[in-house]
Amino acid sequence: MLRHPDGSSFRFDPGALCLELLPTGGPGPLAHFEVLREPADLVRWAEESRLPDRLGPGPALVVSAAEVADARALRDALWRLTEGHVRGTPPGPDDLATLNDAAAHPPLTARLTADGGRAWAPGGTGTGLLSTVARDAVDLFTGAHAHRIRTCGAHDCRLLFVDTSRPGKRRWCSMERCGNRAKVRAHRARLTAADE
Repeated sequence: MLRHPDGSSFRFDPGALCLELLPTGGPGPLAHFEVLREPADLVRWAEESRLPDRLGPGPALVVSAAEVADARALRDALWRLTEGHVRGTPPGPDDLATLNDAAAHPPLTARLTADGGRAWAPGGTGTGLLSTVARDAVDLFTGAHAHRIRTCGAHDCRLLFVDTSRPGKRRWCSMERCGNRAKVRAHRARLTAADE
């Protein structure tokens, strides 16, 4: 569930873990949406993300204030890298370095439980979380769906997603929000045209 600062919320599935980090804020005017202010905020994001088993059961993820700053830097770099990828522009060297530096650390470690389930190994850190996110981005940008990374088709929405639909024709971040608004605008335009 994505929460807007105005209090509204809507379902948004960007299709990749790394893209789930983007709506937490961003560079420039996207700073208005900032939600990663303290360690508990990054832990909450991780618990609500698509990480398997949502980091449980087990000890809580341990995050420092410096790792929250690193998360914001990685997120901002991912915004620029992803928007550049959609436009077909080469990645900026600083953003590429931020991504690759984060990916170079050991990621969170999954383990098999006695009941056949999956859990995260104890001792997970913010750095491990960011490495997991960065590695997901490397896989996304170099994988089979790299050509399906899109920006929402609404003129006033910058949300990015991976189109994992079978036909590959997804246009909106969410049909519940931008898709529905586009349908309403089109319907009103048809009614206006019919009245003329």
